[in-house]
Amino acid sequence: MVDAPETAEGWFSLHDFRTIDWDAWRDAPERERERALEEAEAFLTDREALVNAEVGDSAVFSMLGHEADLLFVHFRPELDDLDAIERSFESTAFAEYTERTYSYVSVTEVSGYVSDDYFEDPESVDPGIRRYIEGKLTPDMPDDTYVCFYPMSKRRGPEHNWYDLSYEERADLMEGHGDIGREYAGKVRQVIASSVGLDDWEWGVTLFSNDPVELKDIVYEMRFDESTSKYGEFGSFYIGRRFPPSDLRAVLAGDPVPTSEHGGDDHHDHAHGSSDGHDDREHGSGDDDHHDGHHDGDEGDIRDELDDLDVYAGQPHGEDVYAVVVYSQEDVDELTGEVADLTESFDHYDTHDRTSVYEGESEHAVVSLWDTQSAADTAAGFLTDLPGVTRKAGEREDGWGTMGMFYTVKPEYRDDFVETFDEVGNLLADMDGHIETDLLANVDDENDMFIASQWESKEDAMAFFRSDAFGDTVSWGRDVLADTPRHVFLA
Repeated sequence: MVDAPETAEGWFSLHDFRTIDWDAWRDAPERERERALEEAEAFLTDREALVNAEVGDSAVFSMLGHEADLLFVHFRPELDDLDAIERSFESTAFAEYTERTYSYVSVTEVSGYVSDDYFEDPESVDPGIRRYIEGKLTPDMPDDTYVCFYPMSKRRGPEHNWYDLSYEERADLMEGHGDIGREYAGKVRQVIASSVGLDDWEWGVTLFSNDPVELKDIVYEMRFDESTSKYGEFGSFYIGRRFPPSDLRAVLAGDPVPTSEHGGDDHHDHAHGSSDGHDDREHGSGDDDHHDGHHDGDEGDIRDELDDLDVYAGQPHGEDVYAVVVYSQEDVDELTGEVADLTESFDHYDTHDRTSVYEGESEHAVVSLWDTQSAADTAAGFLTDLPGVTRKAGEREDGWGTMGMFYTVKPEYRDDFVETFDEVGNLLADMDGHIETDLLANVDDENDMFIASQWESKEDAMAFFRSDAFGDTVSWGRDVLADTPRHVFLA
């Protein structure tokens, strides 16, 4: 008998495809349509905000093509949770104007193809790999704009039968298949769920991306992989666009969504990064999950204020990059060696910009820059496992972090820059509300500097930014810097 790989299961998934009875909707009295919309918006908002649930995730999509008009996707720990969600929707007035055209039930899964050691001794597995596996089992809904869903099975034909292959052959094929998927890290997020015994196919695959062409490309490229070309069988493909529950009436009216990008009010109710009624406990660590502890509203206010002071303040997550920063007290040479090994792995991904060690006096910073937020989030799991790591940027509780700034100094001015920083440091030490400010230098390029500052409050920091001393420093800096400072995060 051929060996079957061990599997671990996580959350259950429901994909609920609906068409709208447009004739009935248009003929309904305005009062009834309004009631239906209110109940539908409340239902969808509550699902995304995890009302009556501690963990999980939900989202709604506007579908293209004839197969469906709407798609509701729900991830929950128990199958009974999905059953309750189904029945809850059917009790809304809006459900009367819809018809389910397709649905899919599955459960997230990882197998021994990923890591045999995980099933034999989970604690012995590299923490980064373990976190990767556990993330696959308990996925959150990516913020990406577009979704693609399709069911699939492995072929059991007379010529090509996946289940007749040895475990080693299947593992080799899956490794090559996974290599293609990893090339799209940061571009396409995948949720793979098993439906053996739960639905008509063996797996349900959900892909998320901000670029629909990337969805086409990853499926196209995988078609040439042997595990697919010989052993893959596929059902129908569905493509849709995400929208916030508050935009349901705009969707039904044929208006562009999200309305916040097309002149309407900004009512995006999605739980991640939103402050509109989302209970932080629902994902265990609140909004930090996607923003490394940053608060977007504060960042915008700060940049506006600094702009008024004619001080460059960059963009929310850098001009063109997303950053993960961890602080370590490990010996700088040991840390640099560990980071070099990690960087070699990161360089396999097109979305990786660079990862560098910045040496400080009491602790050092490891800065990893990526083209996309999702790639940066994935990298964070590996960076936090570096030796001597004490925290990620934004995790301090004693005060308020100001902007972290990268400075590339002209070589002939480096000593002057360091001396001026010391003078500013002495000035800062006497200012109310100042906790600490550190200057760190890239171990591979001494002219690449990084400054991170910690204050008791935003008001204290802004008082410094408004000071004559800071203004003089900024003016002087324009002469000694080789490039414009880059704001990447709130340190």
